[in-house]
Amino acid sequence: MSESANAIGRWAGRNPDKDVVRAAAWARLEENEVDIGPLVSHIPNFVGADVAAWRLAQTPEWKAARTVKCNPDPPQIPVRLRALYDGKILYAPVPYLTKDFPYLRIDPARLVEKGVSFELAATSEGYLLHGERIGFEEVEPLDFCVVGSVAVSRAGGRTGKGAGFADLETGIFRALGLVDERTPLATTVHSVQLVADGDVPIEAHDSPLDYVATEAALIVTGNVDPRPAGVDWDRVRPDQLADIPFLAALRDRMTGASA
Repeated sequence: MSESANAIGRWAGRNPDKDVVRAAAWARLEENEVDIGPLVSHIPNFVGADVAAWRLAQTPEWKAARTVKCNPDPPQIPVRLRALYDGKILYAPVPYLTKDFPYLRIDPARLVEKGVSFELAATSEGYLLHGERIGFEEVEPLDFCVVGSVAVSRAGGRTGKGAGFADLETGIFRALGLVDERTPLATTVHSVQLVADGDVPIEAHDSPLDYVATEAALIVTGNVDPRPAGVDWDRVRPDQLADIPFLAALRDRMTGASA
């Protein structure tokens, strides 16, 4: 039996319906032999990720963007690389948010000055070494945001690997005024990761996607559903507060609570 068969991943149980959708998407990638690297419990890398990134970069919003936020996972290396070659300021999180600082600012001009290749800096290992360590409050207003996905719908619904990092980050950025309801939210996936709209329904705490770029097409979701205005701290799980070093202090600063 393959690794992905019936596997629902490290964060299983938080949303059983999404667990099933994720397991099926990981299995389809493997069955179609378009997966690259680990699948289960990961945002999966895929054949054609570079083409999907190219499609995303053709959008007017990407071309106009000066600042881009992108998730740290391997399938979005081509997205981060394009941002750097296009001269954009790139913001990327520490993988799994496990350090005492959450984000890195990657300035292509500084990389050139230091002799660091964009190809290295586009990897999570590279930008952790050569990016500027910053807190959430030090991030500039963002013009374009990219998140990683395991399964997505044409209506703009998505599920990641189940840890909740993307929704948490987006909520924090919204609460800080760094993104608003007009900020484009996009992902890149393989076309076999597309699912029916009802398979990943958009809930009140979700931020729907505006663009889904695949190796075969650019999908404009046309979604106009309202987006969360910030973080619902009551929904943040105890394990997130325990495992993310800076999160409790950030919550206290944002809510005005005493430490």
